[in-house]
Amino acid sequence: MQVLKVRSHQREELVEFTGEVQRHLKESGAREGIVVLYVQHTTAGLTVNENADPDVPRDMLHALRTLIPQHGMGFRHGEENSDAHIKASLVGPSVTIPFTDGELLLGRWQGIFLCEFDGGRERRVIMMIR
Repeated sequence: MQVLKVRSHQREELVEFTGEVQRHLKESGAREGIVVLYVQHTTAGLTVNENADPDVPRDMLHALRTLIPQHGMGFRHGEENSDAHIKASLVGPSVTIPFTDGELLLGRWQGIFLCEFDGGRERRVIMMIR
């Protein structure tokens, strides 16, 4: 098990950390299997999506903000981050990626992203290789 620390700088942000996952996978010496990533926070999620065009993460965040705005929905949670909890639940806390020959089997345009909904802060992502 590895604990990856991923830093966000904005309240809502998609932070790509594919390279760090690949580096840890290479260092492990594992040849074939799956990588499971799990974020240990209730206001962040993980996803695999396009990493070639920065408009894709921007559009994803715009859509989520439009569907679930931070204010104006009558949320009762006193920390004013109910929207972040809902967005994190919709995205989900984990991703599973197969690998072979020590290389992640991501598609040409795919990357692994931390979906930050209540940042900026450092998040802990558990990485298990099986």
